[in-house]
Formats: sequence, structure tokens, C-alpha cells
Amino acid sequence: MKKGITQLIAILLIAAIAFGCGFTGTYAYNFAVGKGWIRGAQGRTSANSITITPAETAGNSGSVTINVSDDPTIAEAIAAKTLPSVVGISTVITQTYNGFGGFFGFGFGGGGDSYSYDTTAVGTGVIVDKTGYILTNSHVVNDGDTKSITVSLYDGSTVEGTVLWNDATLDLAVVKIEDTGNLIAAELGDSDTVNIGSYAAAIGNPLGLEFERSMSQGIISGLGRSIAVSSENGSVTMEGLMQTDATINDGNSGGPLLNSKGQVIGINTAKASSGEGMGFAIPINVAKPIVEQIMASGSFERPYIGISGISLQEQNQYTSEQLMEEFGTDKGIYVASAAPSGGAAAAGIKQGDVIIAVNGTEVGTMNKLNQLLVQFKVGDTVTLTVMQDKEEKAIDVVLGGAQIFENTNKN
Repeated sequence: MKKGITQLIAILLIAAIAFGCGFTGTYAYNFAVGKGWIRGAQGRTSANSITITPAETAGNSGSVTINVSDDPTIAEAIAAKTLPSVVGISTVITQTYNGFGGFFGFGFGGGGDSYSYDTTAVGTGVIVDKTGYILTNSHVVNDGDTKSITVSLYDGSTVEGTVLWNDATLDLAVVKIEDTGNLIAAELGDSDTVNIGSYAAAIGNPLGLEFERSMSQGIISGLGRSIAVSSENGSVTMEGLMQTDATINDGNSGGPLLNSKGQVIGINTAKASSGEGMGFAIPINVAKPIVEQIMASGSFERPYIGISGISLQEQNQYTSEQLMEEFGTDKGIYVASAAPSGGAAAAGIKQGDVIIAVNGTEVGTMNKLNQLLVQFKVGDTVTLTVMQDKEEKAIDVVLGGAQIFENTNKN
């Protein structure tokens, strides 16, 4: 009995101490908030800035203010604004199987026989005009070689699409669908104003339409990236890409990369196969003039200077010193040939010259040259910086159209 009374007294004593501490702590907290020594929780949802006071022991003085300009629910706002503009693109592609000599006596492939079959693939696109213009990757539409294209809209309906234009070297394509009267176009941003560390969100259809319009977020991890991408014609170097750690998977290709305002700043095109959190997007400013011209005239006439070339940076037969000795530079595009009817030849550019810049912007590969020239129109004049006989010259070239020549590695 005595033992039970002792335990009861101990329990009551502990409860009294706990109550006193809680009351005292609450009073002290409210007093400190009233004095402005610490922030109350009620200030977190409406505060426009966070003030951090560095430790005096670290040799710092004063305070560091971090301005918070983005709404805490920014991702939700972006999703509400942009999801209706994101579409799924399903393609049917006819492939041909070439025989290997009639294995096992079944006769398939025997004697060089071949047969065709259809395969399907899924990618993403983004509506850039409410009349039905959609921007995506060229590889999403199999570089224009498709049997059919089906576009899945936000309201659950599907419509047939047509490829109006595509370019495998830029990995961009424009698909057109009929205006359903219910299309919402995404707002295009300015990729030239994007900085490393800027907010980034990606929307797409990773791994197929089963996970359609999945959204991920992160930051811009890098700018001006160059990556090698495999294609049917071998490896192609893509330049000037934006790198992001927003998750990008197979099926995200062609989808939008967005800034904190929900504006499209890039078109997702690839991810690093050997690393995590490394996705890449084509800056939207590369695509803007293409889309604008197609919407205005129904087609895009790509401008050319009229040369076929080879990147000095991408060859490994010669050292930098040997290139400097031979051309006076170790970077640029070696002119392998100049079309007689092209603007380059008319301006005096010839085989053996090295083009190192366009309007002051350095070019090291044909892909970079392509990206720069699509910003102009046929008939425009650009100034090329050229190493000619080891002498640097500024040469004005009038841009021509595709009829200049037919060459797989041209511009």
C-alpha cells in the first residue's frame, strides 16, 4: 500500500513539472516573438523574405537577406497553367526486316528476303498556337518518316496529326492538328535570359501514356552543353543545350522545360545514359523563328550559306599544334566544298577555309552553325569570320535556300 502511494505522488510530481515547463516555455516564446527576437510561425506564410543572421564566431557581421519571390505553391500553379498545353504523340512506324539466309529451314530471311512490320512509339509535344501547331522533337516523329501520328489531348480526346516540318540535326519538328476549338497554347519564354540555378520544371509522358503528363522539377544545372547523340547516320553532336536535374525519362522527349512563370524555355530532347539527374533541352529561342515562319506561311525555308564542312574540334587525326600550323586556328568549321550557286562561294569562300564565327558568335560544329542560321531568313546577310590562308577575314554572305545543293552535311 505504501509503495502504491509513493508511485502516485511521483507521477503527480512529474505531471506538475511538465505543466510548469510547458507554460513557462509558451510564455517565454510569446514574449520573444513580441520583442522581435525570433519569428513567430504566423509570419512564414506571408513573409516576402527570410533573414539569416550569420554566427559571429565565423567572423561575419550583419545579416544576409534571401528574397523569396516565388509562391510556395509554384509547381501547382505551373501545372495548372501548362498541363492543358502538353500532348502525347503516338506514332506508327513501318520497319523493314532484312533476311540473313534462311535460318533453321523456316525460310524467313532466306535468300535475302525481307518483310515489313509496324511498330509504335510514344513521345510528348507542346501546343504553341491554339490553331493546332505543336512543337516536338524530330526523333519523336521518326524524322518525318511515319505511317500515322495520333495526338492525345488534355481532355482525353485523340486527333490525327501531320508533320509540317522537321530537322534531324536540330531535333525539332512541328506537327499540325485540326483546331478543335478547345486548344490552349503554352506561353513561350526567352531562353537567352535563363541562368544556372534558375528554377526548371519538365512535363512529359515518361515510359508511355500510362504516366502521361508527369511533372518533375529542379534547376538549370548548366548552359551551352554539347552532347553526342546516336542516330541512323551515326553520332551527331548537339550544341547549345540547357542541362537540368528535373527528371527526364524516355517518353519525355518533345515536352516542355518551363521556368518559374510557367513559360516554355526549352524542348526536352535527351538524358545522360550513364548518369542521374542529367537531362538536356533545346533552347526555345532556337525554335521560335521556325514556328513563327511556319504559322505565317505554312512552311519553313531553312537558310544556307552553301558549304559542306567538317568540325576541326571533332577530328582526332591532328593535334592542336598541327591545326594551328596548317590553318592558323584549331577551332572552327573546315570548308570541304562550297556550292557554286551558294552565297559562300559568291562571297569568295573556298575549300580549305575555316569558318570560326557568325555575326561574332563562335561556331565549332555544323550543328552550331545550323542553330545560328535558323534565326535568319533566306535573303538575309550574315557576317562570317573566316580564316583564309591563315589570315582572319570578315566576309558578308547572303543566305540562300535548300535548292543550293543536296548534301547530307551541308549549310
